[in-house]
Amino acid sequence: MATHITNDCINCGACEPECPNGAISPGPGEEIYVINPDLCTECVGFHDYEACQAVCPVECCLPDPNRVESEEVLIQRALALHPDNKELRERVARNDFPSRFRRHP
Repeated sequence: MATHITNDCINCGACEPECPNGAISPGPGEEIYVINPDLCTECVGFHDYEACQAVCPVECCLPDPNRVESEEVLIQRALALHPDNKELRERVARNDFPSRFRRHP
């Protein structure tokens, strides 16, 4: 599922530079940040965690229950968003890419 930012956002901006896809931006009225779900890959292909969640001081970057997506959908989106990223393509071809779906306890 794509990640979304709740109304608890304090507009600190910590999340925006962490997104590997440029999916995070100030929202309408710029009171809170928003995530474009068409650009969000939940950091699949880049990290084994969601980077925005990791830096959010108020923990308002949460999975969007209205947009459940599989690892396959997310990695295909990452490839489409980064067509020139040779390292990402090679890692996907080897099935050896970072993903929160593959985290080990």
